Amino acid sequence: MIGVVIAMQSEADILLNEMRTHRSLTVSSKKIHVGTAFGKEIAVCVCGVGKVNAALGAQLLVSKFDVKKLLNFGVAGGLNRDTALCGVYQIGSAVQFDFDLTQLNGTKIGTLDEYQENYLSLNLLKTDLPVKKLGTSDRFNDSPADFELLTKELEADIRDMEGAAIVQAAYAAELPVYSVKAISDVAGSGSTTEQFLINKDKALQNLKAALPLIFEEL
Repeated sequence: MIGVVIAMQSEADILLNEMRTHRSLTVSSKKIHVGTAFGKEIAVCVCGVGKVNAALGAQLLVSKFDVKKLLNFGVAGGLNRDTALCGVYQIGSAVQFDFDLTQLNGTKIGTLDEYQENYLSLNLLKTDLPVKKLGTSDRFNDSPADFELLTKELEADIRDMEGAAIVQAAYAAELPVYSVKAISDVAGSGSTTEQFLINKDKALQNLKAALPLIFEEL
């Protein structure tokens, strides 16, 4: 079974509307939907926004539903010209850019205490979706300092609030993990919030169009 961890209901709906749901239940306040889509057995967790919610959702699917691989998808922010508005990208590596043990360990920003490198690698789909680097934090903002950190030091292409935490949970469970993001806003193109509200639905429709190819590879 494939475990799918999704932050928001609007993101989950593009899959749930294509899914034959066998049962829906609430586990630890998280909505779980179990069924089939695109010929695959799937358990979908609508986890809520943020890293803790994302990690909890991933672990629930691992512990309670015995999933064999994890997928995260949804909208995210682009950080450079190579991330087109409403474009769809797969994530090749992810870092938690608000995790910092530099002063204690002398490690790069984002390096978890149990790892040597700050970026954790994901499994890749055999599709033509371009591969990008993801920065994750519990922040949705237009902070110049965050933008500088993400683009100059970490060289990330995309930012979100869940992806790298799901990767960390997958590593702990020793499971393959995949992530696909559609760009709802691009840094330097005006208010992140305004862009998100205007472009979210179109970005999700582009992501929905990619779902058959994504699940064919899983």
